[in-house]
Amino acid sequence: MKSAVIFTGTGPILILTSYETLTHPAFVEKLATKGIKKFIAIELPVDKVKAKYSNRFDVIMEDLYQTDDLRVLDYNGYNIFNNFSLKEMGEAIRYEP
Repeated sequence: MKSAVIFTGTGPILILTSYETLTHPAFVEKLATKGIKKFIAIELPVDKVKAKYSNRFDVIMEDLYQTDDLRVLDYNGYNIFNNFSLKEMGEAIRYEP
C-alpha cells in the first residue's frame, strides 16, 4: 500500500494505491484515463495519512481492492498542505510520457 500526493495540471490530489510503484505502467495508465498524463508524485507515510484522515481513510480502504487499484483520498490542495509538512514528504518522482 502506498500513499502519495500527485501534483497534476489542476492541482494536488492525495491518493492511496495498491500498486507497487508510482511509475508502474498500469498505475500510469489509470491516471491517464482520468486525464493525468504527466505528474509529480511524492510519497507520504501511510501511517501518517491514516492518522490525519482516520474515518475517511478507513472508508476508502474498505473500497480499495488488494491489487491494481487507486483511490483519491483528498483533492483539496489546501487540506493536503495543511495536514502534512514538507519534511514528511518523500523524494519527488517525475513522470512524463
